[in-house]
Amino acid sequence: MNDWPQGWSDNNRGTRYGSGSAGAQPESARVMRQVRRGPGVPPGGQSAPPYGVPQQPSYVDGQGHGGYDQYDAYDSGYNTGQVYGSPGGRGPDGGGDGYGGGAPRPAPNWRRRIKVTSITVVTVLVVTLVGTYFWADSKLNREVDLSKVIDRPEAGEGTNYLIVGSDSREGMTDEQKKALHTGSSEGKRTDSMMILHTGGGAPTLISLPRDSDVEIPTFVGSESGKTYQGTGRRVKLNAAYAEDGPELLVRTVEFNTGLHIDHYVEIGFAGFANIVDAVGGVEMDIPQDIKDTKSGADFKKGKQTLNGEEALAFVRTRYALAGSDLDRTKNQQKFLAALANQVATPGTVLNPFKLYPTMGAGLDSLIVDKEMGLFDLADMFWAMKGVSGGDGKSMNMPLAGSTGGNLLWDKDKVKTLVEQLKNDEKVTVSGD
Repeated sequence: MNDWPQGWSDNNRGTRYGSGSAGAQPESARVMRQVRRGPGVPPGGQSAPPYGVPQQPSYVDGQGHGGYDQYDAYDSGYNTGQVYGSPGGRGPDGGGDGYGGGAPRPAPNWRRRIKVTSITVVTVLVVTLVGTYFWADSKLNREVDLSKVIDRPEAGEGTNYLIVGSDSREGMTDEQKKALHTGSSEGKRTDSMMILHTGGGAPTLISLPRDSDVEIPTFVGSESGKTYQGTGRRVKLNAAYAEDGPELLVRTVEFNTGLHIDHYVEIGFAGFANIVDAVGGVEMDIPQDIKDTKSGADFKKGKQTLNGEEALAFVRTRYALAGSDLDRTKNQQKFLAALANQVATPGTVLNPFKLYPTMGAGLDSLIVDKEMGLFDLADMFWAMKGVSGGDGKSMNMPLAGSTGGNLLWDKDKVKTLVEQLKNDEKVTVSGD
């Protein structure tokens, strides 16, 4: 007697083809594989498993065989009883957890990650540098047109910068003028003048005393375009700037020295103080006690860090020094070299919170010639740093006495000095 429900027995399948069928016709291609619980029926028969025991389905063919051979590999994996996707489970192929198991992730491709990171960093750096360059270049005040200067000496080796500190008070409030002890004079005059030579060797910084006795040559007016014939008129050097601005100053320096000036750089009182404050102050070794009510200087001898207001007072001090204007030019050289050295330190260059304010303050304050570029400006600062580092040479223009309050240059020494600068040779001439 069969305990299975009626219709589950192979012998009760009627005329269907397959195991237990009485039909003589062969199985056709349309017959589906049959699924039954438990293993295939072995020869001789076997009683059905008791109820309540779960069995995995097995595939059998219509002829009563244990299953198609081509499905054996699939059946052995399927009949393990493992639920796919459970933690630690294995996929049908016996390997990894393609269905969410706990097999380890593939090792990261560090070479690719490093390459992508490097490309990203370089791209950001390039974009930042390019953006900074155009931002800084747009802030340069290119106001001086050296093409208006006539009868210029032939250019020599290296580059010559004429660096001018003016007493311009343009843009300053009354409070700033009072704090910086600048007074309220209209217009602007040269407060200091220097020639900086850079080339293949060590840089040379030469101060031109503003009381230097010079001849005003024939020149073309920077605004009018009118030609003014030279009459042999002799004046103090700073009078040339007061008469017709930077272009006449360059013309006068070139005429009286025979040295070609390649670039012009000028900075006013407020700009100078702003640069010093932006860089965080400049350390100076004050050579002596200084007290000057006109410039506002009040210093004790020794090392100290000067802020913008104090620095301006220091470089303008004249009457408290025994040597008057000559000692003042030496202090100006020392301070500008120290300032350039401070600006060029890694603490400033690599710190955007210092670099950008310093660049902004400096570039807003500088007046340069139309051909001046950022690389020229950088060359000038590095040369100034070289002077402060001891590699370069700083000096006053060689003097040979005075006449009527004007300082006379030593013509022979000046000629030798100019020839050495033109040929980019080591300067052997000394100044006062």
